[in-house]
Amino acid sequence: MYLDSPYTLTEGRVLFEIARRPAVEVSWLRRVLDIDAGYLSRVLSRFEADSLVTRHRSEADARRQEIRATDAGRAAMAELDRRAAEQIGVLLRGADCDRLLDAMRVITEVLGRPGDSGAPEPESPATEAAGERAADREAPARAVTLRRFGPGDLGWVLRRHGTLYAAEFGWDASFEDLCARIIAEFTAKRAAGPGRAAGWIAEVDGIPAGTVNCVPDSETTARLRLLLVEPWARGLGLGARLVGECLRFAREAGYTDITLWTYDRLAAARRVYQAAGFTLASEEPDDAFGDHMMSQTWSRPL
Repeated sequence: MYLDSPYTLTEGRVLFEIARRPAVEVSWLRRVLDIDAGYLSRVLSRFEADSLVTRHRSEADARRQEIRATDAGRAAMAELDRRAAEQIGVLLRGADCDRLLDAMRVITEVLGRPGDSGAPEPESPATEAAGERAADREAPARAVTLRRFGPGDLGWVLRRHGTLYAAEFGWDASFEDLCARIIAEFTAKRAAGPGRAAGWIAEVDGIPAGTVNCVPDSETTARLRLLLVEPWARGLGLGARLVGECLRFAREAGYTDITLWTYDRLAAARRVYQAAGFTLASEEPDDAFGDHMMSQTWSRPL
């Protein structure tokens, strides 16, 4: 039985669809769940015998039958939710949840809107045509914002660099060690020269999705550091916006030029830098983070 309950997985899904709505029609349940009419009738009869649901004739069409969850039915569904959450907690114990969230966001972007259950809402003749028109409209634009670093952000920057570069490029822990030193240097330079160093978090729909920071390299030269955009947020122009904000800050802080250090393997970041006017100043072979690459310095005047 499903989650050590008295119900099968199919019965649990039927109860879920009923309990999350004020009322559903039997024909809608049969269509959405692709379930045999006779089997569905037996499931509903069992739920009715257990006082989980009640059946009613539709007020709009007496030929149609509506199912409504009782308080006991909603309580049974809540208990199934609790057991499922507990089981998932055990499953995810020790897992890299940041990587899982990245993957889930990508899946959501590809397959549907956030919040979709996978099942369409029940339709009446009046709403069916409206639903078809709504499907033709584009999904709402994502809300993208940039803000300065706040409490907890530097820890997020370090964790995401270590996790993401290991996943995408196979870089070892020495890269995270380097990032920790860079972040420590950022905090020291920000404290030593107010207005000469700054860092930003890009958010998409309120979720951290990217970062960059700017520090002094000399009295007249700024350095761009630790640009990162989460995989699920790529394609939204976050990299260009973060680099653009870094350039704007560097100009206003009085720098006359800006430089950055990167590797040839980071092709997506390099395209962002080139689009922002950076040019390759120098490069040399380097064995770093368990990889053999070309270490590169890029720069541009401000």
